[in-house]
Amino acid sequence: MALEDAKTRVDDAFTRSDLRGLSFENTFGGATSFLRRRYTKDLAGVDIAVTGVPFDQAVTNRPGTRLGPRAIREASALQAVDPPYGWPFNVLEDCAIADYGDLAFDYANVPEFPGRLTDHIRGILQAGAAPLTLGGDHYISFPILRAMAEKHGPLSLIHFDAHSDTWPDDDMARVDHGTMFYKAVKSGLVDPARSVQIGIRTTNADTLGVHIIDAPEVHLIGPEEVVARVHQIVGDHPAYLSFDIDALDPAYAPGTGTPVWGGLTSAQAAAMLRGLAGVNLKGGDVVEVSPPFDTTGATAIAGAHVAVEICCLLGWALRA
Repeated sequence: MALEDAKTRVDDAFTRSDLRGLSFENTFGGATSFLRRRYTKDLAGVDIAVTGVPFDQAVTNRPGTRLGPRAIREASALQAVDPPYGWPFNVLEDCAIADYGDLAFDYANVPEFPGRLTDHIRGILQAGAAPLTLGGDHYISFPILRAMAEKHGPLSLIHFDAHSDTWPDDDMARVDHGTMFYKAVKSGLVDPARSVQIGIRTTNADTLGVHIIDAPEVHLIGPEEVVARVHQIVGDHPAYLSFDIDALDPAYAPGTGTPVWGGLTSAQAAAMLRGLAGVNLKGGDVVEVSPPFDTTGATAIAGAHVAVEICCLLGWALRA
């Protein structure tokens, strides 16, 4: 069946009629939607809406993450033919997943951008879908969390990163990918007592009450213990998962703006993400994939795998 489909199917992103099922289109051809899901602006009946935010004007170091959503979509074609590994269900069969396309915005009108993104996510939530966002730089999490908190109240943040992104910044209109979680806590969008940051390996003395499991501790105690702690911290509180690709060591994800050595391995990340099954997850993002700094495509591949795991976590929560 797979071979026959590969002979006859192409551009599933536009030609497939359903929102469920695997895609046996040749991985090297055709339109590259996320996991070959159907591109659509109609979210009726959609469980998970994947959307891209090609924005990188908040970076402090190397730009290029505006190209991340496109690269992640292309890399995801490698996975569309198989059920996601390590899960007792197949999210591609059991959940209606759509590629909602990218956010449209005026790249030269940065002050307008946050509101446009919040409205974009509001629309997804109002349609009854859970948003999975492909970045873009990490600032995008702040406007997303505004919409998420409107619907679900203050959220537990599960944050994988080399940086805490809670450096002080009381100018809520300022656009910076290193201060947005400071703003999210101060704005009441995130409950720090129920939130956790994993993989941190840069100095920031004030954690704002957010639990920290830094990279050296992850290496010491292992993914299983990390997962147990996260479940204890978060409980059944509505949660949002944000994965900065620089949580991974540069050996696994060189294509990012602010790489820091000593990070997580891809195997550790996979084990921890799968171990989060059962968390009351309402949405998530994967950010900071910068293709210009990666000649192999490894970073986009890692980003696509993270996005698929978040899909599975969202699907698992929907099954509860």
